[in-house]
Amino acid sequence: MRKLMNAEIMQHDIKLRQMGADVYVINSKMCFVIFMVGKHEIAYVYNINNKGRYFLERIKPYPLALREFEKEDDVIDIIEIDLEQFKNASNSHNIDAFIEINRDFNMSLRRFEDLFLYYNVPTESVNEIRGHLEKIDNIIDQTRMSAERLYFKKNPDNL
Repeated sequence: MRKLMNAEIMQHDIKLRQMGADVYVINSKMCFVIFMVGKHEIAYVYNINNKGRYFLERIKPYPLALREFEKEDDVIDIIEIDLEQFKNASNSHNIDAFIEINRDFNMSLRRFEDLFLYYNVPTESVNEIRGHLEKIDNIIDQTRMSAERLYFKKNPDNL
């Protein structure tokens, strides 16, 4: 099995180099972590490369690349905080709507990428989309200022 996998990697490596890429094959381990919070599955995947670096992503209930870490303890700490936040949010009557909106954002992002990669999008349309995103950002900022903060162990990364 390993020989077949190595042969496939070499084949992919050659094809990618022919396309002009620099290819770095990294031996690594991948870990899947799954929790149930109420009726929601909270799942993570992290990759540990041979240089001891960790790349963490949340894959459920919606995908979110979290970031790269130097130590496993940092990965565990972030998962613990994220899980605490989901447990806290699961007490909200709006948790299902929150998850659905995040999924919708992810789908919109993928649709926008398809639009950009497959079509010559007029500047007016780009500006209109940007305007709608600014409105959403303003609503998020207004909501943050009027809503009660419930989690204090860590500050928000993007607000």
